[in-house]
Amino acid sequence: MQVRRIIGPMLQQIELAVVGAGPSGLALALHAARQLPSARITVFDARSPDHDVRADPRALALSLGSVQWLQRLQAWPEVGAALIRRVHVSQAPPSWPGGEVTLCADDQGVPLLGAVLRYGTLVEALQRAWQTAVAREPERLALRLGQAVTALEPRPSGAALSLGVGHDAAAIATLEHVDVAVVAEGGLFADQAAKAVRHDYGQLAWVGEATLEGGLDPANGTAFERFTGAGPLAVLPLPPPPGLPPGTRRVSLVWCVNGADDPVAELSPPRRRVLLQSLLPRQAGAVVDLGPLKAFPLGLNAERRLAQGRIVRIGNAAQTLHPVAGQGLNLALRDAYALVTALGGATGGDLDAALARLERDRAPDRWSMIGTTDFLARSFTWPVPALAPLRGLALAALQRLPPARRQLGRHFMFGWR
Repeated sequence: MQVRRIIGPMLQQIELAVVGAGPSGLALALHAARQLPSARITVFDARSPDHDVRADPRALALSLGSVQWLQRLQAWPEVGAALIRRVHVSQAPPSWPGGEVTLCADDQGVPLLGAVLRYGTLVEALQRAWQTAVAREPERLALRLGQAVTALEPRPSGAALSLGVGHDAAAIATLEHVDVAVVAEGGLFADQAAKAVRHDYGQLAWVGEATLEGGLDPANGTAFERFTGAGPLAVLPLPPPPGLPPGTRRVSLVWCVNGADDPVAELSPPRRRVLLQSLLPRQAGAVVDLGPLKAFPLGLNAERRLAQGRIVRIGNAAQTLHPVAGQGLNLALRDAYALVTALGGATGGDLDAALARLERDRAPDRWSMIGTTDFLARSFTWPVPALAPLRGLALAALQRLPPARRQLGRHFMFGWR
């Protein structure tokens, strides 16, 4: 790649490399293609061009702000998303009586609080949108699937990319120079190298799906967050699969437990279902089916800065969070949006100043969310018997304070502002 520059007050024609064709990387590329019309943008990913991204069944929770941005990018799937109109948060017994709070879209004056959809559904829509953009402007936009970035090295005026074929780090194809490289793939906590701020919570998240019947959510528009003695339990609505019996609904589970005293691992599926039922609030209904579950270690792993020279990390590459608030991808998308805004505001080609502004602009949102999730996650490991009743009391108080409840809802819908 050759770097061409325009001298003057306008942003230079930069070379931008995006490492990772996942949701945050593709959304960043689409936004940059619109907002930086002189930029040359290439998205790299090790997955093969014929890989079926639709097959990935993981559930993603997106806030209203994320949904709205993806809609503006024309990359929101028309079908395949379950809308969240209420979030019910409660403390499992023992607790303060009435220890629960409900956030409603109507109270916020919005049509929805967020949505849940499959990872594959979202990536397919984003990849299709990017391929359309590439076909429209092949001279400045590119998607290079099957080509991994095996190493990144800082340079005084950019970054050098070592490129391999697929997952073969030994098959180095070329060495390319770009003005700004964005790492948008981070992986799971257990597989990551330690970053500047790291803490292992000693917890596991059991992830899977269940079928519920009855309860107070027949329209399947409520997400439940239940604080149990071992950790939070999240129940998220899913789009109904074909053939689902009437009166039932499919949900995604994120069930956090103590890794050293795991109550789930040795149980048979029927006993897991009974245990899950005992933890759910009555509003969620009855568990009539529980699918296979898979466990993942949980921890905090965060960089102090998004940018190191001209190498920028966003999403899980910058901060891997506990799933207690379901904000990981939303934070990643806000990182991506802010980065494009910062680059678009660079005058005279001063990219270093633009990235410094990015750090200042993102710090309040990043660290407030990191701090909130870290505090909540650690609180489940503290041997303080009064914590559960105190959490219940706090939830009950929040339910009786509409202004505070609305502020909390806006914080999770749009980030810290």
